[in-house]
Amino acid sequence: MAATHPPHIVALLYEAYLRLSDVVFQAGKAIDPRIRPAHSAVFFHMEHDGIRLSRLAEKAQMTPQAMGELVDDLEKLGYLRRVADPADRRAKLIVFTDRGDDALRAGYAAIDDVERRLAVLLGEDGRSGLHAALTRVITDF
Repeated sequence: MAATHPPHIVALLYEAYLRLSDVVFQAGKAIDPRIRPAHSAVFFHMEHDGIRLSRLAEKAQMTPQAMGELVDDLEKLGYLRRVADPADRRAKLIVFTDRGDDALRAGYAAIDDVERRLAVLLGEDGRSGLHAALTRVITDF
């Protein structure tokens, strides 16, 4: 009989990410049922003063074509628009519309709720310790 091993940290982090991101996704769905989990790649990596599609795709580690489809979708839904880049009139910047700003605020509120729930679950010291440990993994690994 094979020995059972506890789940690897990578698997635990992935499962935790899925559970926590679902809370944020459900908040988005409450605002607009047409929002999809894939749209989070756009919202997460946007720059509020605007961003070029190629840079947005690079930040999200996606192809420009895949990111372009998500941006097109969110533009049709009224969350984003393309404007001329003041630094290069031939290029376009992707910016939030007022509706996009509202959705972004709702997303931040959902993230704040996740943080509060983590503090209740883990205690403030545990939440702070988790934050510190994950920050070290991100910056030093």
